[in-house]
Amino acid sequence: MELGTLVELNSDQLSSERDDFTALRYEAFLKHLGPRVRHVLDVGCNTGRGGTAMKARRPELRITGLDCVQERLDRLDRRVYNAVLCGFIQDVPLPTGSFDAIVAGEIIEHLPPEDVFRSLCECWRLLRLHGRLLITTPNPSYLKNTLRGQSVLRDPSHLSQHTIGSIRRRLEDVGFRKTNIYGTGRVSKFLGSRFPFMPMYGSYLAVTEKW
Repeated sequence: MELGTLVELNSDQLSSERDDFTALRYEAFLKHLGPRVRHVLDVGCNTGRGGTAMKARRPELRITGLDCVQERLDRLDRRVYNAVLCGFIQDVPLPTGSFDAIVAGEIIEHLPPEDVFRSLCECWRLLRLHGRLLITTPNPSYLKNTLRGQSVLRDPSHLSQHTIGSIRRRLEDVGFRKTNIYGTGRVSKFLGSRFPFMPMYGSYLAVTEKW
């Protein structure tokens, strides 16, 4: 798929700019960052509401925002974001080992299947040794969608879907280790992140390390 088409699809997804779960998603990221993390890449930072939530709790963080929609980057609070990049995660013009952590909230499903592995490889390259990658993505096994006969791909901006098993395998193939899966999405406000029946969650969080 051409890059211009991807930018257009993301620009049209206005709901992402007002998603009322964004702050809670980034607060969940914070729980898994670790106390020594300082340099964070926020992939798909949008208008920066997630980074603002992280910075409020961890003011020492130095956050770089990455998004493919320049108009969103123009709206970022530069007191929160130390640097901004317009582009895609599969090709980031920064040195190897630039970050302690990378967060990507509801982003990987917007990548075409052929770009997923390349993007994960780029995350590996950008992380320092023992750096963490944190990804949330819609759960294809979500019980509510299953009962309704719906798919993650019903959203036209969703170009791929990722089961818990498939994301584990892809991360392992890249070289990540110690992958842990947690429930997320709106139901996590009631069930927490460790409810044993994962289909109850509309999304899940994968936390993994460059090891």
